[in-house]
Amino acid sequence: MNTTYFEAVYDVVRVIPRGRVTTYGAIADFLALGSARMVGWALRHSLDEAMPIPAHRVVNRKGELTGRLHFATPTLMAERLIAEGTMVEDNQVIAFPERYWHPREMLENEV
Repeated sequence: MNTTYFEAVYDVVRVIPRGRVTTYGAIADFLALGSARMVGWALRHSLDEAMPIPAHRVVNRKGELTGRLHFATPTLMAERLIAEGTMVEDNQVIAFPERYWHPREMLENEV
């Protein structure tokens, strides 16, 4: 099946474990297509649709909630992360290195 770039991004985002976050760049690197900005653009479009995409689990390379302004309210991204056990302060993931998940972990778990 030939999937679109957006669908490929969504497939990766759907498997980010609860309580973990990844970055736009990690997804772009894993897919070996596009850039971090393209991943952000794809996720922005997922918020327009009634799709079950956990876009709140994707942050910038510093752990900042840069996509928060695209959610229904500016605090919704942080609220969803906190509800899953990820602490957030001043729009920044606390203990980001410990919460970070790379998409290649999907492949490691399949072996």
